[in-house]
Amino acid sequence: MASLLFRHRRSPASSLHLLRLLLQRPISSSSASLDVDVSHPTYVVWGANTGVGKTLVSAGLAFSVISRSPSSFLYLKPLQTGFPIDSDSRFLVSKITSLFRSASPPFPLLASHHALRASLPAARALPGFNEQSDSPCCYEETKIGGGDGEEVGSRLVCKTLYAWNEPISPHLAVEREGMAIGDSDLREMLHRCLGFGGVNDLGKEMSVWRVIETAGGVASPGPSGTLQCDLYRPLRFPAVLIGDGRLGGISTTISAYECLKLRGYDVAAIVLVDQGLANEAALLSYLRNRVHVFVLPPIPHDPLDDLKDWFCESGNVFDSLKETMILAHSKRIERLQDMARKAGDIFWWPFTQHQLVPLETVTVIDSRCGENFAVHKVCDKLDMIVPQFDACASWWTQGPDATFQVFFQIELAREMGYSAARYGHVMFPENVYEPALRCAELLLEGVGEGWASRAYYSDNGSTAVEIALKMAFRKFSFDHGIAVDSDNGIVDDRCYDFKVLALNGSYHGDTLGAMEAQAPSSYTSFHQQPWYSGRGLFLDPPMIFISDGVWNLSFPDAFLSHQPKDEKIRFHLRDELFCQTRDCSALAKCYSAYISRQLSQFSDNCPSTYIAALIIEPVVQGAGGMQMIDPLFQRTLVSECRARRIPVIFDEVFTGFWRLGRESAAELLGCSPDVACFAKLMTGGVLPLAVTLTTEAVFEVFKGGSKLMALLHGHSYSAHAMGCTAASKAIQWFKNPCTNINIEPEGRKMKELWDMQLVLQLSSLNGVSRVIAIGTLCAIELRASGSDVGYASLYASSLVQQLRKDGIYMRPLGNVLYLMCGPCTSPDICNQHLRNVYQRISEFKQSSGKGIR
Repeated sequence: MASLLFRHRRSPASSLHLLRLLLQRPISSSSASLDVDVSHPTYVVWGANTGVGKTLVSAGLAFSVISRSPSSFLYLKPLQTGFPIDSDSRFLVSKITSLFRSASPPFPLLASHHALRASLPAARALPGFNEQSDSPCCYEETKIGGGDGEEVGSRLVCKTLYAWNEPISPHLAVEREGMAIGDSDLREMLHRCLGFGGVNDLGKEMSVWRVIETAGGVASPGPSGTLQCDLYRPLRFPAVLIGDGRLGGISTTISAYECLKLRGYDVAAIVLVDQGLANEAALLSYLRNRVHVFVLPPIPHDPLDDLKDWFCESGNVFDSLKETMILAHSKRIERLQDMARKAGDIFWWPFTQHQLVPLETVTVIDSRCGENFAVHKVCDKLDMIVPQFDACASWWTQGPDATFQVFFQIELAREMGYSAARYGHVMFPENVYEPALRCAELLLEGVGEGWASRAYYSDNGSTAVEIALKMAFRKFSFDHGIAVDSDNGIVDDRCYDFKVLALNGSYHGDTLGAMEAQAPSSYTSFHQQPWYSGRGLFLDPPMIFISDGVWNLSFPDAFLSHQPKDEKIRFHLRDELFCQTRDCSALAKCYSAYISRQLSQFSDNCPSTYIAALIIEPVVQGAGGMQMIDPLFQRTLVSECRARRIPVIFDEVFTGFWRLGRESAAELLGCSPDVACFAKLMTGGVLPLAVTLTTEAVFEVFKGGSKLMALLHGHSYSAHAMGCTAASKAIQWFKNPCTNINIEPEGRKMKELWDMQLVLQLSSLNGVSRVIAIGTLCAIELRASGSDVGYASLYASSLVQQLRKDGIYMRPLGNVLYLMCGPCTSPDICNQHLRNVYQRISEFKQSSGKGIR
């Protein structure tokens, strides 16, 4: 007969070696590198409450797995209090070895229990405790059946990761006994432990199961105080919820279930112990067959009962639970494996040439957590979930960061759920409801502070621009005496042709009117929009960028014969370019003269056409290639248009809400518009919503005695309650130094997120043409020529694929790469990825010369 070895001393050599590797490796401060093998069933066992039988279910499931055929079962208990008297991992070993002996399967079992780390009071309670031990731990091993040299049939590996002596919540145990552990450190340790226990002694691969059992209830705090449902969210393993069969258990179980679903967990099954109240009937009714519910027989109350009969009676339930979990796991993996092919067959992706997207380059996203995608990949025949940093902020919309994602992302989900439950969707015209009103107040107090008084909601940036154009054109008509019959909304008999003043390289959206207001580009070609005529005067702006370690001011050809001879064109600090003392410079006069000349020439050549609005992307043009415009030139543009009573539109769909380090780019630029458009970051990246802000003067020109004088533009979902609720939460979250560590104490600007020394070094690489770094954006244009330049360029394709393998999801604008984080992203995270990009660009030019197509 095998003997039970309970040792609070050094474990056998092989096991001790594994323990030392586990305990001595440094723990990362980030969860970004946690690649997870999901090839085998891996579940988290949650409890609706304490004392509902989580460990009994883990034990029953483990026995069902390892007693039917040779298998490996890994049980992890990350947090254990009441140790060593209460040790769930030791309980599993004790019960399962007892059951295994009684069942006598035709193959042996090796079972072990490890306690890896314990607080000092918990360690002192262990027999044979040695104060001088460098890593107090305990190890038990039991072998049943088989000889000393015989292959192990099944393996049961049980580990307690962190243990405290007092039987209280982990966060209280830390306060009283010490051994604090950070959230990311705990996840890192858990991740390491998941790699052990999958191979038998002879090296043959076995069927592997992994179960993680939480402590207390779903929302019980972990060691740091973070709720465990949030603590483990970055891993997002599927769940088995142990419900409560007692009085009040229906409510408790439903609350726990909703808590998990709100955070994006998949719940495969609910298990509860029969307490004679038929709670399962109410649960099945509520769940409407969405989740399997299993009922275990009543647990004997006699403390001396060894539970063998109970486990035997429960065998069919545990076997059914196991099959349900296997089926859920198989369906998930099959779906993940098939998604790329299916997507290629039925999707029509925007801004994508399908012919250039091989199946293997399609990114299969299982979920998102903070700044990272959780991406499915097959590596060495293993199904993996791999984190990828979303370096394009999902088309510039994202706000959550790795540190606060468990709060911000969940806060948004909870607030939207409340809004959907309270309002659903309600019609907006002539109505008011709290989400829309509160959002408008915050917008006018924030990005509209000091100039805007009205908020006009729409659904996306392009339509916000369309609305802005209608507003500006009406204001121009009013200011310039273009008569409108206020009763009928009809202009006089003259023909009026309105155009915009805009910049080359601009982009204002994909709807027809917005496209007309932007300069000719790849987006407006005949292939894309045969109706496009470009209804505007488009000027070439002077650009600023970093090259060879300094900021440079570059003039278009139109300025070469007019720019001041001694004008400074190289700057050591970005702030010098934004300094408003430049407004009195000779260059400002040069800009003013150039703009006046262009407007006069246009008026002379097109006498029946009016420049009725100025529309610009302040400071940075996004889709046009991440071009940074000289702020002095844009301020001068605004000033010249003001002098001619031409309404000014700022398209801040990309630049707004801290994207460039200020809540609004207008604040950075140092001047205000008449109309401004916002979207993208406004809702924190969870729902489409846009707004067009305007002055009271613009609003007034739409008043009249007829409805035909009103602004006749709207959307079925205008000011939808969920979007307004999300926007209100995001706006407040981003600007509060308590929730956004990057906001300066006075709350007006963000700290520098990019290591400027590294940025300067990057700009000096031979393969780099220019760099801009401002706010959450760092853009890099690769040096290229001919067809390798521009939006259609494939020059960076191999580099982008390599960076994606490195865990950085990029989507370039031709030969322009960019890193974009959220307003809350830690500078450490920014610079970790910037260093990776720097290294890869260095290697790219060295190895490819002209670039791999």
